[in-house]
Amino acid sequence: MGETTKESGAGLKRRLNSRQVSMISLGGVIGAGLFVGSGSAIKTAGPGVLVAYAAVGLLVVLIMRMLTEMAVHSPDTGSFSAYATREFGAWAGIAVGYVYAYIWIVTAGFEATAAASILSDLVPAVPPWLFALVFVVVMTGVNLVAVGLFGELEFWFALVKVVTIVAFLAIGVLAVFGILPGTSSPGLENLTGHGGFFPSGIGSVVVAALVVMFSYFGTEVVTVAAGETKNAAHTLRKAMRSVVLRILIFYIGSIAIIVTLLPSDSPAVASAPFAAVLEHLRIPGASAVMEIAIVTAVLSNLNSGIYASSRMVFGLATHQQAPRGLMRTTKRGVPHLAILTASCGGFVTVAADYFLPTETVFTFLLSSIGGMALVVYLAIALTQLKARFRMTASQTDALQVRMWGHPVLGIVVVAALFAVLVGFLVDPGNRGSTVMSIGVTVLACALGAVHQLRRRNSVRSAQPAVLAELDATRD
Repeated sequence: MGETTKESGAGLKRRLNSRQVSMISLGGVIGAGLFVGSGSAIKTAGPGVLVAYAAVGLLVVLIMRMLTEMAVHSPDTGSFSAYATREFGAWAGIAVGYVYAYIWIVTAGFEATAAASILSDLVPAVPPWLFALVFVVVMTGVNLVAVGLFGELEFWFALVKVVTIVAFLAIGVLAVFGILPGTSSPGLENLTGHGGFFPSGIGSVVVAALVVMFSYFGTEVVTVAAGETKNAAHTLRKAMRSVVLRILIFYIGSIAIIVTLLPSDSPAVASAPFAAVLEHLRIPGASAVMEIAIVTAVLSNLNSGIYASSRMVFGLATHQQAPRGLMRTTKRGVPHLAILTASCGGFVTVAADYFLPTETVFTFLLSSIGGMALVVYLAIALTQLKARFRMTASQTDALQVRMWGHPVLGIVVVAALFAVLVGFLVDPGNRGSTVMSIGVTVLACALGAVHQLRRRNSVRSAQPAVLAELDATRD
């Protein structure tokens, strides 16, 4: 039997092993944002999109380093929400916790709709909403059975994604150097021709960076799982160390191959970049392979979305920041009420998909989360800076993982995130969703502040009664 998590004081069990956690962290950064969303970024910035992927990738690496420092030092279900509560008060923990849960609840619905859309193209007789319903029901069931089943399914989902990317990179490198049979090296033609490396100007790289930012979201899921991970500190440290290598190889490597082998202004690249490259190289069954990989990626994100949002809601409940019923667990250590709550987004999306066109549902879901990933990243960075500033020298020495170049790099990260946020507001295409995201965040902060004020007042009102009881006991 697994042990009960000390951090939560409830019935979660440490059932995720090192193999599962490592693959979850490895696959967490490989999603539909890479397989499909990269086409939009390439169309926007051309070959210069590599600068966007490298810059945002470096920023995410630094943020994950800051989060790892806190997570290894104090593994906790709810992760950065618990840390924000500790450093800034309940209002901050509630705000970032609910925003994060909302992101994943909406993402789960989006992924179910995306997978259904792909499969309905292959099987037109089955309506998209029915596919989406099946996916949500199955993934909710997986999460309700046991955390070990979630971890095992994510292991195999991640393995499919990793094998696909590695195979793509191997084939691509051979093609770039003209070693692949039937191909010749394109040289620098596609990088410097067709308008040059920055065909739409350097400003397009900034716009592309806004698209790229959300593609990296998901790496932090492994720290949310800290409360259910065996030997959490060691496992988290090991898993998060590979973030730099993953970003360099999977994202920058694959995008470099795409823009080297094909013109960035090709319509095929904009719609399905990976499949376009494989079809260009006349790889048999390329379209089928990429469709399987994309469906796997979106189902993995659906599975992770239900898990991440349910554990964040559970963590909020254990800290008395959400209804206490949400911290109830089954005998297997499954927070079933939190999981059902997290799955609501998927079921609402299925209903919307039944009554509305799929494209309409897509647009609304994406616009509703907009720049919220930035809010979470900002919360992580500010929390880590606050935590380190209040630490004594001996406490700092005890840290197993430390943020590089503290506090300079941490301050740079915060400044960069604010700059990206301004970029979102300036860009007409992202302004509406960003304003909506800021509005939701302000609402979450206000609700957190009200909760904190009520708690403080209740404690103050209870103090005279407690003192009177103590006096009576002494008498």
